[in-house]
Amino acid sequence: MTYALIVLPFLLLAAIVTLATVVRPNFGARMRASAVAAIALLALTAVFDNVMIAADLFTYPAHLISGIRIGLAPIEDFSYPLAAAFVVPAIACLCTPRPIEDDA
Repeated sequence: MTYALIVLPFLLLAAIVTLATVVRPNFGARMRASAVAAIALLALTAVFDNVMIAADLFTYPAHLISGIRIGLAPIEDFSYPLAAAFVVPAIACLCTPRPIEDDA
């Protein structure tokens, strides 16, 4: 099994959970905040994954990755922080009770 196939369920789950919050208040603001968080997490991943791979702390078998790299880090490594940046706020939103609306 390739790393891209391992990552696919995480990205799919993140997309589904995030889309489940479309009807909740402040969706646009939450998506902007998630995008900013994603950029920060992707930058940190780029730096620290490259440092760890360069230090030979771990390697990736060439036949299990797509071959697309950012520095030494395979592109698949960037999927997890991307998914986390969107799924964590979405889960927090879904766990927050909706305000009760008065009919009066």
